[in-house]
Amino acid sequence: MKPFIKLNGVVASLDRENVDTDQIIPAVHLKRIERSGFGQFLFSQPGWRFLSDGQPDPAFELNKPSYQGASILIAGRNFGGGSSREHAPWALLDYGFSVIIAPSFADIFYNNCFQNGMLPIILEDSVIKSLMEKSQSSAEGYELTVDLQNEEIYDGEGFRIGFKTDPYRRESLLKGLDDIGMTLEMTDKILAFERANQ
Repeated sequence: MKPFIKLNGVVASLDRENVDTDQIIPAVHLKRIERSGFGQFLFSQPGWRFLSDGQPDPAFELNKPSYQGASILIAGRNFGGGSSREHAPWALLDYGFSVIIAPSFADIFYNNCFQNGMLPIILEDSVIKSLMEKSQSSAEGYELTVDLQNEEIYDGEGFRIGFKTDPYRRESLLKGLDDIGMTLEMTDKILAFERANQ
């Protein structure tokens, strides 16, 4: 994983609640063994990102021209419910999203994000609504800066808010390490403990 310290990016809004993992990445596309290549199928179930002829649906939120190249996704409550498949964060990351901001997440999806180098952030409903309105009304593409080092989110228009991340998860992202990588960092301590207890 790459270390995550600070990100400045375009914000895309998905103003929907209870978006589950099968809507994020339909099960029919889970035939790959690599973590890459899933972004093309993100939100591809019928009636979402694509029309029946395979063309992008202009009515679907993420197909807005101002959202192209977005790396920050703002969504509604209970994002990532459903199955425990890791393919959901894989698809979001492969599409280009590194930060997901919502009022709440499904627990397994939330933890899977950290394990795959993505930052999920929980903010109040009122803040989410305000950020969605800003991103939806911007013709040029609304941008936010997400600073994990200082746990702040801000824009160039005076908006600034703090957020909290579990200290262990924060350190993991800052170092670009998953749970195995974090454990390997303590190899010397583990070996010393084993030697002392032989």
